[in-house]
Amino acid sequence: MSSDNVTSASEGTEQSVVFSRTGAIGHIMLNRPKALNALDLSMVDAMAAQLRVWENDSSVAVVVIEGAGEKAFCAGGDIRGLYDARKRGDDALLDAFYRREYCLNNYIAAYPKPYVALMDGITMGGGVGVSIHGRFRVVTERTLFAMPETGIGFFPDVGGGYFLPRCPGEIGMYLGLTGARIKAEDCLYTGLATHGVKADQIASLKADLVNMDRGDNAFAVVQKILDTHNSEFHDGMLESVRGEIDELFGKKSVIDIFAGMSSSTSTFAMETAKILRTKSPIAVCLAYEQIRQGRDMTLEQVLVMEFRLAQRTVCKPDLFEGVRAVIVDKDHSPQWQHADVGQVDPREVAEYFDPLPTEKELKL
Repeated sequence: MSSDNVTSASEGTEQSVVFSRTGAIGHIMLNRPKALNALDLSMVDAMAAQLRVWENDSSVAVVVIEGAGEKAFCAGGDIRGLYDARKRGDDALLDAFYRREYCLNNYIAAYPKPYVALMDGITMGGGVGVSIHGRFRVVTERTLFAMPETGIGFFPDVGGGYFLPRCPGEIGMYLGLTGARIKAEDCLYTGLATHGVKADQIASLKADLVNMDRGDNAFAVVQKILDTHNSEFHDGMLESVRGEIDELFGKKSVIDIFAGMSSSTSTFAMETAKILRTKSPIAVCLAYEQIRQGRDMTLEQVLVMEFRLAQRTVCKPDLFEGVRAVIVDKDHSPQWQHADVGQVDPREVAEYFDPLPTEKELKL
C-alpha cells in the first residue's frame, strides 16, 4: 500500500509497525514477523497516535490491522522486553507499558470508525488486545487464538476480564484458566470473532474495503463487505464439550474446579486437569476472580482492575519465573511460588485487587 505512508516505530533498520492509506483504508501492519509481531511500547504509542490522526481524517473510512508474515497476527506483548525491564529494575517501563496498552485497548473499543482486525495466524495476549475490542474481527484457517498468561504466572489481561465472561456459558473461564488454543470455528462460536474468511481471500476482502462506498453508514458498508466474504470452518471442538466445560468450570472456587475434575472419569476432564496443574497456582486463582468479577463490569472498569493486578503481578516471583522457564531458558519447568492452588490464601488473592494509590491508578 502506498499514499500517505507513515512509519512511526522502528526496530533496527525495520519499521516495527507500518501505517499507510490506500483508498478508504487506513492500514496498520504489525511488522515484527521474526518476533511473531509481538507488541512493544513504541508500537503501542505509535498505533494510538496514528488512530487519533485517522479519527479526524475524512479520507479514512475504515481501519484495517494485520500482521506481517503468515505465522502470526500478533503473538502478544514483548514479554522478553518486560522481563529484561524487571531484571534491571525499570519500574517506569513496567508501569508505562501496561498503562498505555490498556488505554489503547479501551480506545479501540470506542473507536468511531470501523476497525477490522485480520486475525490471521497466532493471535494471543496483547495481540488479542488490539483485535478483540474492534467492531470487526476476522479469523482464517490459520488462526490460533489463546490467552495463555497463566502459564507464565500472569493473568488473561488486555480486557480478558470483560470478553472472557461474555463467551457462552463457562467457556471464557476455561480459556482463561487453561490457556487453551482454539481455531477459527471456535472463535466464531464464542463470539470472539465476527467473521471467518479464507486466507487466500484476504487480498480480495481488502480490495473491496479500499474501494468501499464512503457513505454515511460506514459500519453497515463494512458489515456487508465482510458478510460477502464470510466462510464456514469446521475446526472447532468447544461446542462438543460445552456441557462438560459448563459443569467443570461453573464452580464457586478454583478448589471446587479441581475437585470436580478429580472426581470425573471423562478424558476431557482428566486432560484439562493435567494442563491446569502446570499453570501458576496464584495466576489461576487471580484469573478466576478476575473473570468472575468482570461479568458485571464495563470494559473500562475491567481495565482499571487489570491494571491493579498487572502492577502487583510484575513485582511477584511467578511472572519472572514463568517467563524464565518458557521464554528465556525454555526449560518449561517453572518453580512456582505455591505448590498448588490449595496453598494460595484467598486473602493474598484479594490484595491484588485492592485500589492503587490515587496517583497510580489507571485513568481512561
